[in-house]
Amino acid sequence: MDDRNRPLAVLPKDLIHRQLLRHRSVQVLVFNPEKKIYLQRRHPQKQFFPGRWDVSARTHLGVGEATFDAALRALREELQLDADHPQLTRTLPACPETGFEQVSIFVVSRNTQPIVPNADEVSEGYYFTREELTCLIKEFKELLTPNLVTLWEAGLLVEN
Repeated sequence: MDDRNRPLAVLPKDLIHRQLLRHRSVQVLVFNPEKKIYLQRRHPQKQFFPGRWDVSARTHLGVGEATFDAALRALREELQLDADHPQLTRTLPACPETGFEQVSIFVVSRNTQPIVPNADEVSEGYYFTREELTCLIKEFKELLTPNLVTLWEAGLLVEN
């Protein structure tokens, strides 16, 4: 995509990341009624950051796919979760800190549905309190994706 968010080409994900090209992604943060955030541990065979803890669900957009539809797809494919109305809360510009992804962040609040991680995508998941997440960031940063750390540092991993 160009600097005005217009698509320029369709390329494989690994090529886009390797060449640091601007592109779009969606990330979904799932919170339970106690305002704990669900984090997934990426499958050990993932190409990027295998085995690290990450946001609840994430994906790149398909050709012609709307961000809302991509958010629903990510929840279904990774967590087998059918959320009614994830809310778009923020869009981050494509920059080095986001891996040159324009990131649309959606939130699912007060989730009470069971989450069943897709074993092909996610090795495990857990709801973390704000204090537990802070401890992970401060003491075990190497176990987390850089994206998760970036969002925490920006104050985006808390439910209002």
